[in-house]
Amino acid sequence: MNGNTFRMPARRLVTVAAATALAAGPAVLAGAGTAHATEEQGRASAVVLRTGLDVALLNKTVQLPLAVTLNEVQAPESAQQTALTARLDGVDGGKPFSVLRADVADAKATVTETKAEGYTNLVRAKVHVPGLPLLSVIEVEQVTSKATCEAGEKPVASSNLLGSVTVLGKKVTLTAGGTTEVKVPGVGEVRLDLSRSETTSRTAAATALELKVSVNPLDLNVAEVDGTVTLAKATCESPAAPAPAEKEPETAEPAPATTPADEDAPGQKPADETVADVKPQGAPAATADLAATGGNSATPYIAGGACALVLAGGGALYLARRRHG
Repeated sequence: MNGNTFRMPARRLVTVAAATALAAGPAVLAGAGTAHATEEQGRASAVVLRTGLDVALLNKTVQLPLAVTLNEVQAPESAQQTALTARLDGVDGGKPFSVLRADVADAKATVTETKAEGYTNLVRAKVHVPGLPLLSVIEVEQVTSKATCEAGEKPVASSNLLGSVTVLGKKVTLTAGGTTEVKVPGVGEVRLDLSRSETTSRTAAATALELKVSVNPLDLNVAEVDGTVTLAKATCESPAAPAPAEKEPETAEPAPATTPADEDAPGQKPADETVADVKPQGAPAATADLAATGGNSATPYIAGGACALVLAGGGALYLARRRHG
């Protein structure tokens, strides 16, 4: 009975421990997978020019989209083209026309474990749209855009415009963060936004120039051109901040039998005197005296009790025999 009483709790303990281990195993694996999945790499991109234009022909029954890009790269890449041409059916007999030409047109995007950066540089650039082969929509001396995202740091976005700007043949002065409108009778109008930037906790984007174009050239069978032109744009997204290193659990050392605080405590005996008074735990206090002398002050009482028991037993035995006899 006692064996079963002790075996059952042991079996139950083993079963509970096994069930706990099986239940905890998937949870630990799931936690590790989630931690790995949340590790994100940084991203960066850069583009020298991007157009989103609708070109309507003279009969206005046909619209041709002009969506082209120059040097659009994503990390880790770079490009250095300086010219971009396009071809549209129905425009100038389908001949290719120049959308952009520049002395320098660089786009770079780089990403490391701790940093992502996009960079664009455009020097002496001219942008054309269909129907205006000789008159550029815009001419710039130099524009740059840069977006930098470092892990654990606030992202930064900036754009710079150096030198003069000419729009539809007119020199203009642009204001940072504002909109400039240029109208030319018989040609059309252009609205420019300079140095647009956006940042969040992990992303940044910088655009040197964004143009909203609406022109009616009435040339080369082109009636209207509407849409947007973006110059020198850079974006980035910060890499995930590295997780702090986990500290190894410290192994607790067994406490000494006698601590310095115990030795120095007021009113306590020195260590050598105190140890002499300590009795073995669980042992009768009288054991040492009995072993040394063979008896103590309680011995007469014990002996008297034993004699009384013997006499009582003898008396009972005598009465029992007499009753049966």
